[in-house]
Amino acid sequence: MFMDAIGMLLLTLPVVYPAVMALNGGEFVSAADSTFGMSGPMCAIWFGILVVKMAEFCLITPPIGLNCFVVAGVRDDVSVQDVFKGVTPFFIADAITIALLVAFPWIVLWLPSQV
Repeated sequence: MFMDAIGMLLLTLPVVYPAVMALNGGEFVSAADSTFGMSGPMCAIWFGILVVKMAEFCLITPPIGLNCFVVAGVRDDVSVQDVFKGVTPFFIADAITIALLVAFPWIVLWLPSQV
């Protein structure tokens, strides 16, 4: 049985979020600041946006692809294979976006840093 995005978030975030925040504090502050250039609250914003983007990404990727199965179920004349073929460009675009967000966190943090 596979799990949807909300269930995955509710089970993993209480464990993963403190670990990510611990990496940006204590003895790791200098390494995190030199690598990411962000403070604790900015790291939390970046991590939250990255988690939401990853949850959206899992809704269109096989084997779960819940949104794809919903679209295939609504239309009787469209197969699941056709839906997954049609979603491939969005899959590639989302993969590139996630890679950019991980490689360049200041893309996410530019607008919050203006406040």
